[in-house]
Amino acid sequence: MKTIRIGYFADGPWSHKALKQILEDSSIEVAFIVPRTDTTDSALLKYAQQYHIDYLCPIKVNSPEFVEKAKTYNCDLFVSMSFNQIFKSEIINLPKYKTINCHAGKLPFYRGRNILNWALINDEKEFGITVHYMDEGIDTGDIILQRTFPINDKDNYNSLLEVAYVECAHILYDAIKDIQNHEVNPIQQHTIHPVGLYCGRRGEGDEIINWNQSSRDLFNFIRSICSPGPMATTFQNGTEVKINSSRLLKDAPSYIGKPGQILVKTKEGYLVKTLDSFIEILEINTSIKLKIGEVLL
Repeated sequence: MKTIRIGYFADGPWSHKALKQILEDSSIEVAFIVPRTDTTDSALLKYAQQYHIDYLCPIKVNSPEFVEKAKTYNCDLFVSMSFNQIFKSEIINLPKYKTINCHAGKLPFYRGRNILNWALINDEKEFGITVHYMDEGIDTGDIILQRTFPINDKDNYNSLLEVAYVECAHILYDAIKDIQNHEVNPIQQHTIHPVGLYCGRRGEGDEIINWNQSSRDLFNFIRSICSPGPMATTFQNGTEVKINSSRLLKDAPSYIGKPGQILVKTKEGYLVKTLDSFIEILEINTSIKLKIGEVLL
């Protein structure tokens, strides 16, 4: 089998298992690693040192200087995994087999950022991982491989991350092998859906709970940003209260009340009024004692 030579643009834990799997295949040669410019990821540097791979940082991927430097590596394929720069056509099309990206979303849906969080917030029953060719759009290139994984009520952001870290590595490796073996049958995204779906980046302030939602929506919100996320946040009399998990109560009746009001202490947490019923909040982190009757805001 002819060796395929790749340039790896990557960062963070998403990229570690994938790189390890790639390096275990002697028919795949990693010519260089480019991390994010603001990287704090020492693991990729250690891999580069251990395997004598050029480690290029900081890099502006679309700069004329980098384009010229990249040409000297004679790569067959560029691979992006959790990288944060937008590639333009010159760098995308530089290698023989172009440039691919691994995205933890079921394209053409769930393009954009913070996909696992949004999938939980939207009460999805599955999430996808897609490897696709890159173009100048955001997550719009032709699909090479796509796999889906179930979501149930026991899942949260952390459990989905654990699945995604492993499965991203597998599907990215398989896509590289398909390209190496000339076994790709790309799928244009518009043939699946003419519009698709974009998700916006989540930022500071998006962790604040809106108690004027249904119990189901609040349950999904809390689990969508649990640790290692920022955790859902509310306030009692101006003091921050972080909530890492919650429990839906089967057959909790609907009734009118004050959303956010603390109703009763339970063995593991507190019951709090929601828009339609009430929910049990658990794994609470705050500097104060929560008071029955107070309203969380």
